[in-house]
Amino acid sequence: MGIRIRATGTSRSADTHSVVEHSGRAARQCLEQAGIRADQVGVLINTGIFRDSNTVEPAVSALIQKSAGIGLDYTRDDARTFSFDLMNGAVGVVNAVQVAGSILSTGSTEHVLIVAGDTHPSMTKSSADAEFPYATSGAALLLEKVDGPEGFGPVHTATSPGTPAGVAYVDTATMGTVGRSLMTVEREPDFEDRILLAATEVAQAALADFDGAFVALIASTPSPQFPKRLADALGIDQDAVRVPDLSEGDPHTAALPLAYARAIAEGTLVGYTHVLFVAAGAGPSAAATLYQLGTPA
Repeated sequence: MGIRIRATGTSRSADTHSVVEHSGRAARQCLEQAGIRADQVGVLINTGIFRDSNTVEPAVSALIQKSAGIGLDYTRDDARTFSFDLMNGAVGVVNAVQVAGSILSTGSTEHVLIVAGDTHPSMTKSSADAEFPYATSGAALLLEKVDGPEGFGPVHTATSPGTPAGVAYVDTATMGTVGRSLMTVEREPDFEDRILLAATEVAQAALADFDGAFVALIASTPSPQFPKRLADALGIDQDAVRVPDLSEGDPHTAALPLAYARAIAEGTLVGYTHVLFVAAGAGPSAAATLYQLGTPA
């Protein structure tokens, strides 16, 4: 049995800065690409961190579920869709893959939809800058259980001791009445070096029993050079690195699904048997899983 990616969805258009709308669009695109009905999605997991107007309640997953048109009917015989937020920064998507695998293995639902994305809480800009290094976007992965070896391997996680290396918070003592539109992001000078160590640890664990050479690398993008630095640390050819569009900055929680969707669309995974997904961020924390690609038809 394997847990595979059935379809992907992305949203990066500039006509909205709402992460709810972007994630909802990505979710709808996923369902259209897979050719399935909304009621075939039993669980929706949102891993986004930076949200519209710093929304705290209700769960943003519920807002995205509504935007995507999933599970909106409540008559007696309608299928139910359960949604929740799983927030662990840049590592969230890989954590959600692990949770989704546990859910799908029970046979309680046909599909689990993972959505990710971030935006500046003011919803007035989409590009990153020195003060807020994250780009606005939405992405989605539709997962399903299949027979055979295709799909995700075990998820390996790690956290490093010491300070978190990076933090983001609403400074309620100074923001007054504009707190819903502002966010403070702070990174220590050695932020990238420290998360690279955690990323390397989990990636090596994911590759420990893998003897194949045809592996592509998709990693978090706290900086444009981070995935290639990780490739060097792992002894993976830099030509095997696949990244999302970074022209507007780091997509943060959506980096991995955006990179995978781009690679599939551009056909740049042809010739590879596996994809190594590595997520890393503040904590420092990291998670990795090796994904076996299906045989082309």
